[in-house]
Amino acid sequence: MATKVLVEADLFPTEAEDKVREALFNVTGSRNFKRWSQGKRSYLTQEGDESLLLRLRTLIRMERILDASRKIMRRGIQGSSIKFYVNKQVASVGHLSFCQANGESPLGPISFYISTDDPNSLIEWLATRTIDGVPVDELCQSGSRRFAPSVRPIRS
Repeated sequence: MATKVLVEADLFPTEAEDKVREALFNVTGSRNFKRWSQGKRSYLTQEGDESLLLRLRTLIRMERILDASRKIMRRGIQGSSIKFYVNKQVASVGHLSFCQANGESPLGPISFYISTDDPNSLIEWLATRTIDGVPVDELCQSGSRRFAPSVRPIRS
């Protein structure tokens, strides 16, 4: 099974849709959105493959939260899927902060739902382990004797 990614955010009547779109873009790097409604609730969603996670991976490294991110994502593993949440308001200004599904983000979180054959491998790719705060794949490139692949292995 190929990796499938669904990113979703509630769109409240008090929110400007363009701000929510910008928050989603800031964590996925994609401007391909679908808007849909169910009853009185509206949502913005993005669907795709691993490419929707590239910007998230970059943000995790820029914010230097690799170890914490890995721990949070591992808690969200359920079988062959991963579920986690990102603070929408923080994402709207180009930063990253993980949060709970309810309560921590007043306007609701950005929800990530990922289906993949090997959740642990995907998490290791997104949030590589560190040694003294340096990602192990960067240590390997710098000539360290430790080895860790910097590219997520593709399974047939």
